[in-house]
Amino acid sequence: MFICVDYQSFRVSRMNLDGILNIFRAIGEETRLRIMALLQRGELTVSEITQILGQSQPRVSRHLKILTDAGLVEKFREGSWMFYRVTAPAPEATDAILGAVAALNASGDRVVARDGDRFEQSRQARAAIAAAYFEKNAAEWDSVRGLQIEESTVENRMRALLDDGRAGLFIDIGTGTGRILTVFADKFTHGVGFDLSREMLAVARDNLEKSGVSNAQVRHGDLFSLPVETATADVVCIHQVLHFLAEPAAAVREAARLLKPGGKLIISDFAPHELEFLRAEHAHRRLGFSDDEVAAWCAATGLDLVTTETLPPASGVKDALTVKIWLARAPESVRRLKSRAV
Repeated sequence: MFICVDYQSFRVSRMNLDGILNIFRAIGEETRLRIMALLQRGELTVSEITQILGQSQPRVSRHLKILTDAGLVEKFREGSWMFYRVTAPAPEATDAILGAVAALNASGDRVVARDGDRFEQSRQARAAIAAAYFEKNAAEWDSVRGLQIEESTVENRMRALLDDGRAGLFIDIGTGTGRILTVFADKFTHGVGFDLSREMLAVARDNLEKSGVSNAQVRHGDLFSLPVETATADVVCIHQVLHFLAEPAAAVREAARLLKPGGKLIISDFAPHELEFLRAEHAHRRLGFSDDEVAAWCAATGLDLVTTETLPPASGVKDALTVKIWLARAPESVRRLKSRAV
């Protein structure tokens, strides 16, 4: 394993010598370098890092503490799970190191490549758990949502936020039962819903037919890499999907890629909560999201977060969840990500 750092790219105007040395000490060890390479691929829990590296949890925790103390990694707790990710924004004078770690991920190094394979296996295992839950509950999916919060209230607020004309192309990411396509059918010329579960797609097609929706279709697709051309969608919707994902920021990034200049992204999900049973019983990966977190994702993709709404549960309801709606807009002129053909 070899890493080369371009020292000329260091910015040291506001960092002292001790700070720079601390960063070098943190990164200058093989396991910690492997951890950094993993976290550049996506956020992970301690147990996931332990499994990928094949090392003990105390040892991995010690390395994570060193990286955290150096400001290279940050941690955040959700219920009983502790997640780690590369610090954003990264501390000054670390761009060269992070760039070198990214190059290491692409270098084909045997150890790093093996870690990457195990990372992908872990991601696929999480996706399989969620997919199995979706398929098990396909016929009852809408009723499950109804148990969590009154869905019609959320849908009405989402419609109100998009009540400024008819969209050309409407993309529903993680369409599930196709409910959103049905609710918004009068607001777009053509709608496409994507989902990974073929059983869910069968349910969605049946629901669209029963509702008489003829201007929408559903297709099988990976929400991190959708078969849609860049900058073609007027509206992209991500409704009650992000909490199932290990990398929600990546889904927002993909949604931003699809938007035309001036296009809109509307996200509906839960506010932060601590209902651990949703992980065990309903395959939730994340326990809600804060406004700051969603705002950071939007800013990172060049979107402007223009509206945030909070829909609290009815008073006296046990284990009820607060729903958040975020509306973001693509600037009229925005740098686009790599195009993908339909």
